Amino acid sequence: MRTVTVAIFMEGGGPGKNTQARLRIGMDKYLTTIKNAVREKSWKWNLICCGGRDNAISKFRKVHAKAHAKGVQDIVVLLVDSEKTVNTSPCAHLNRRDLNVVDDDSVHLMVQVMETWIIADRNALITYYGQHFRADAIPSHHDLEEVGKGDAEDALKRATERTTKGRYQKIQHAADLLARIDPAKVRERCYHCARLFDTLGAAIAAR
Repeated sequence: MRTVTVAIFMEGGGPGKNTQARLRIGMDKYLTTIKNAVREKSWKWNLICCGGRDNAISKFRKVHAKAHAKGVQDIVVLLVDSEKTVNTSPCAHLNRRDLNVVDDDSVHLMVQVMETWIIADRNALITYYGQHFRADAIPSHHDLEEVGKGDAEDALKRATERTTKGRYQKIQHAADLLARIDPAKVRERCYHCARLFDTLGAAIAAR
């Protein structure tokens, strides 16, 4: 019997292989509970950081279409920033050609950006950045998906500008932070993060 593969194509990591590999390590840690569920079934786990958003979508389309055409049981997932408020299904929000033939359970969004997930765990930020971290600069919204893309990024920069690690930089800091933040805290404050965990968990359990 063919081994099932769970493949996640995600946006981020910049154009370089080294930075993409670093982000993969951080996100791999963040998704530990899902990865463990895959490993318990002796399946293959494949998390791919694709750099740009368009590249992630393109690679996802090809692999998803191939799996669908062959009728295999692989779980192929896209994970990208929404970049703005989400009021529709994930596929409709992206509004990309050919995504209308993809089931919504295969498409997931970081709403509104990766930084939204990062600011959900203030304690992890305080521990990572240490002295002079300005916790008061981090949005206190219960629903963090209401915080705009630019506002989330600016809040992190304001909070960290006087720390020894320096002002937040996505390429330098995001991977380390993803490995440290508590997914349970993010799920409580970001609906689409909870949706990712719940949908993948259900798909894995059903096979």
